[in-house]
Amino acid sequence: MALHKVGRHPEQSEERRRLSLNPFYGAADPLGSMTLAPPQHRLPEGPMAPAAAYQFVHDELMLDGNSRLNLATFVTTWMEPEAGRLMAECRDKNMIDKDEYPRTAELERRCVSMLADLWHAPDPATTVGCSTTGSSEACMLSGMALKRRWAHRNRDRYPGPGARPNLVMGVNVQVCWDKFCNFWEVEPRLVPMEGDRFHLDPQAAADLCDENTIGVVAILGSTFDGSYEPVQEVCATLDALQERTGLDIPVHVDGASGAMIAPFLDEVLVWDFRLPRVASINTSGHKYGLVYPGVGWALWRSPENLPEELVFRVNYLGGDMPTFALNFSRPGAQVVAQYYTFIRLGRDGYRAVQQTTRDVARSLAEKIDCLGDFHLLTRGDELPVFAVTTNPDVKNYDVFDVSRRLREAGWLVPAYTFPPNREDLSVLRFVCRNGFSADLAELLLEDLKRAMPELRAQSAPQSKDKAAATSFHH
Repeated sequence: MALHKVGRHPEQSEERRRLSLNPFYGAADPLGSMTLAPPQHRLPEGPMAPAAAYQFVHDELMLDGNSRLNLATFVTTWMEPEAGRLMAECRDKNMIDKDEYPRTAELERRCVSMLADLWHAPDPATTVGCSTTGSSEACMLSGMALKRRWAHRNRDRYPGPGARPNLVMGVNVQVCWDKFCNFWEVEPRLVPMEGDRFHLDPQAAADLCDENTIGVVAILGSTFDGSYEPVQEVCATLDALQERTGLDIPVHVDGASGAMIAPFLDEVLVWDFRLPRVASINTSGHKYGLVYPGVGWALWRSPENLPEELVFRVNYLGGDMPTFALNFSRPGAQVVAQYYTFIRLGRDGYRAVQQTTRDVARSLAEKIDCLGDFHLLTRGDELPVFAVTTNPDVKNYDVFDVSRRLREAGWLVPAYTFPPNREDLSVLRFVCRNGFSADLAELLLEDLKRAMPELRAQSAPQSKDKAAATSFHH
């Protein structure tokens, strides 16, 4: 969660920091209701009418961006009313209370089984998995399992001065992997970008491995440009490394987005448990799993890949409950929504939804390419995500100017610079999701075309500080 430091403007008196109140809110007498204006940063002394409290919060949120027009996020922004109704019915159920809510727990177990089958686990009946609050937690859990298994294999020298564990991954990994390495004292070994390669290189990854490497992370769908990392080639290179050196390095597949795209649209692509070196996989149910936030999933190919001592067995409310999580209480609604979506769509339904989204991404990318000012780094033909930069001859504006102009029209399209060694490259990234229809894509294109004359008429790019101009991307 975000950390917030409470600030106070020196010119703001306590009275000025009170929320303003419309006289019509929450009372029959408009004059009487004016006395209800609550302070902004202190708990009010007394209660207020629910309608007034609702209107306060509702009005505050009006300045948020429209989530359906947010092409920065991978998170699901639309579900069917029936799914919303089920979630409302389950929002008071604590996922941890498996004895009290056994059917909710059973739906979670079924989801794990379905994913094990979808990802070609050798024996889905013995595959171990759990739901999480999202892919970030799932990655943390998977990283913990990798580190603990490495520690078991090296108990004769770890902990010790010459045995600092490391994790090999591309510099394009999601920030959760940086957090994992920081929190669990693991050295991150990052493969930089080079030229037109914007993700992990198999040989470069193998070259960074040694006896202290707990694993290699391969991303099925980079958040920077939507491209798949070559998981099969990474595994083959590590197979060759083992033959030469004896080092047996497991692979974790971060399939936050791609693990719910590739099984339906890229069935011939081998990236999952069909590869013996893949020890674990995670995905986000609330991304291309098509469920509102937050739910994620972590699966291990067999019980041997998840050390037993990491699983806590808690006697809670009369039941023996095995758990592997970074938290305790959390709502069961998202797990129920995931199960609903699985049985609602099935394989054919998921295939149709994901293909439609990919078609929208590819069409939009092609039309932007036809404008003549932009160069496509990717085309939306892996994840339904693509990144563009301006052509070398475009000097009057940059991608940060484009992002700002689209925001003025209501669209949230992030602009950012790439990491080492391509800090020179600034891009716009378009994330297409279910609910971002071909019609909406056409409206976005029209707004972009409408902005082009003024952008081309600029004397120079308007963004002075690229770091400040960079929009959030994840």
